[in-house]
Amino acid sequence: MLYDLRKMTSSLCHDTCSESGYQFAGLEYGAECHCGNRISSPRAPEEDCSLMCRGERGSPCGGVGRLSIYKVEEQLPGHRKFRNVHYSGCYKMPKATVGTFPIYSVQTNLTVQSCIETCTDKELPLAVLRKPHCFCTWTSSLFSLSQQPRDLPCVGNRDRNLTGTAVSTEPTDDGYYQVYHTPVLDSRCKERMFLPQRSDPLVALSSFPGAGNTWVRHLIELVTGCYTGSFYFDGTLYNRGFKGEKDYWKSGRSICVKTHESGQKEIEMFDAAILLIRNPYRSLMAEFNRKCAGHLGHATDAQWKSKATLLVAEWPDFVASYAPWWASHALSWLKFGRRLLVVHYEELQKALFPQLRRITSFLNVTVTEERLLCAQTNQDGHFKRLGSQRPSFHPFTPDMRRMIDSFIHTVDQALKGRNISGLPQEYLPR
Repeated sequence: MLYDLRKMTSSLCHDTCSESGYQFAGLEYGAECHCGNRISSPRAPEEDCSLMCRGERGSPCGGVGRLSIYKVEEQLPGHRKFRNVHYSGCYKMPKATVGTFPIYSVQTNLTVQSCIETCTDKELPLAVLRKPHCFCTWTSSLFSLSQQPRDLPCVGNRDRNLTGTAVSTEPTDDGYYQVYHTPVLDSRCKERMFLPQRSDPLVALSSFPGAGNTWVRHLIELVTGCYTGSFYFDGTLYNRGFKGEKDYWKSGRSICVKTHESGQKEIEMFDAAILLIRNPYRSLMAEFNRKCAGHLGHATDAQWKSKATLLVAEWPDFVASYAPWWASHALSWLKFGRRLLVVHYEELQKALFPQLRRITSFLNVTVTEERLLCAQTNQDGHFKRLGSQRPSFHPFTPDMRRMIDSFIHTVDQALKGRNISGLPQEYLPR
């Protein structure tokens, strides 16, 4: 589900569902977008859908418990564009194995695009292809994380960043198949639940705002099947599927609890913590974007240059206030945190599986390889800003940089003082 309180439009919902491979787009409450492949409820009176889209006057966006349903426009084969399509690798498999996959087709003019379209329509998360054969299946141990995919037989014949262009594929060696993740989330990874018994200890997922806390919560829920909680309540996140938002943060029913707090009292209320740290330059920009344009939007050039408003401070004042907080947040958790696992946002991006294994081990949760593969398949979800839109000018002045670099050095030394690896080199110069 996609939620946008201020800018939801029928076209935004339509495009989101289309890019995720669904046939229907449904709008509710004027701001919520739901996607699906079938309609299971009877038709309701038109007057029940009386709410207009928040970002589009005159366009119906459902009602209270009612959906305005649109049929996603069917695009010509080979021209459909999908979100969250990832190249997995080139695997060697015997014919007897691929013959057990649930969907199989022969396509004379097979392309990566056409095979992904086939598997997306069949609601299966993996497209496995070798000209002229296209197979569709679920994630499984066949695509073992410990088995290094061999790229050599498929070099020159894959499209790692699928954009909708039809790309021919034909491995050079027998028995090798290209594997792509489609936009479909494996049905076995959709289930979420609260912990059946009270969790002991109480674990924080602590970060400075803008450090990727929501993204990491998404990954933890995906890989463990358990809800994460929050020290706060964010209705937007609740409506996007984070049901732990409404649960009392000390209930012990969540696998970990989001917090941005950095006071000694607040830190010592937790028995353990995952401390998520991100490059302060990127964190500051991400948080300013969120304040100006919500969880998925970007601030405009005018907002980067504008004066302060009732909701958002002027950019220089924002940096002057938030940059010291970035440092004090990490320093406080390093000083008062009882049991810590430090995770760097950038390292999680670069090495998803090893970092997720560290996190789940710290949480004392055993996860299956299929769940880890599901995390790779849907690692972005709908919780990351799309694209890397930035202001047309460099927002950090030399004075800002000197201040921020000094904070980087201080936090780096504090980490090493607790016998923890220092900050990634890309945060520096020191």
